[in-house]
Amino acid sequence: MGFTIPFANGDTRKKRAQIIAVDLGSRTTKAVLLERRGELLALTRFALLDAPIVEKKISPELLADHLHNVAEALGGNVKYIAAAVGLGDALVRQVELPQMPLDELRAIVKMNHKNYLQQDLPNHAFDCYIIPPRLNDKPEDGKAVSAAPKKLKVLAAAAKQQIIADFMQAAKAAGLVPDALVPGLLGPINAFEKAQPDIFAKEAVALVDIGFKHTSVCVLDRGELATSRTINIGGDQITAGLSEAMSISYAEAEGIKVGMAPEIEVHLQSQVVPLGREIRASLDFFEHQQDRPVSEIYLSGGSTRSEMILQILRSELLVECKTWNPTGFLQLALPGQQAVEIDHIGPQLTVAIGTALAIY
Repeated sequence: MGFTIPFANGDTRKKRAQIIAVDLGSRTTKAVLLERRGELLALTRFALLDAPIVEKKISPELLADHLHNVAEALGGNVKYIAAAVGLGDALVRQVELPQMPLDELRAIVKMNHKNYLQQDLPNHAFDCYIIPPRLNDKPEDGKAVSAAPKKLKVLAAAAKQQIIADFMQAAKAAGLVPDALVPGLLGPINAFEKAQPDIFAKEAVALVDIGFKHTSVCVLDRGELATSRTINIGGDQITAGLSEAMSISYAEAEGIKVGMAPEIEVHLQSQVVPLGREIRASLDFFEHQQDRPVSEIYLSGGSTRSEMILQILRSELLVECKTWNPTGFLQLALPGQQAVEIDHIGPQLTVAIGTALAIY
């Protein structure tokens, strides 16, 4: 099952031979170039670039320059581009809707978004994705099948129209063809489905992506998004807290955060434990609703390179926490140095890879 909610060109998209997918982070932009090779997808290049501005809104002109630089860093030959919509700029909910065509579902969500998305969202674009039923969704023995039509499980999403317009304008100004915008929350889900198909289909697991400003938590139950949440704690807050606690510079704190120096453990713990408690609250919500435990937590994002952060989260959550490789299902066709770096960089590319998979 692919979670695909394109905001830009909708159902008119074609499967591209090559595409750039971009995760526009607050501090670092992560981008990948994927190429279709028969039945396989190949990762042919990746790029990590400093974001133009950390705090302020990026103008379409500045974004155009940045996207041009991203395309150049990836070789400069591919024109089609997809981008992830940041966690603070897109909303995703799983809802139940009557059986009807996709266009009608979109119209219903648009007209009743306050009900379905639990927020008043003026000046937003809305889209839907019908979740295919599980293969094991069959009536229990001895139970009659209801005559009423079964409702559809649907992912409903919203994104600010201004963000869509800015991306379209910037991509075109950079000489690129905007192909899709995908809620960043769905990137890890798309990538995990391909990288760990058996676990995705059969287990109840949590995907936790620690970004710069936010952390996303998605609980997957046998291939469905059961619950999701965005936590306003990310790698930036952890690093800033470590910097203040140890009276060192932000850059020094960032450097030692991913190390194993024992003297930082107590300071790092005080920064990571609040994140662990928020993640635990998300797991508790699912487990109480479904009476089903989350068996494992799979983490991605730059901060997860720190084994100490993983250890602190394991102790706080009392669930096995592990990193995973979002490139494991891809054919790797990377140039020299990137082929060496990919194992280290891979967890940072999770959202970008998942965004590309929304096209494929």
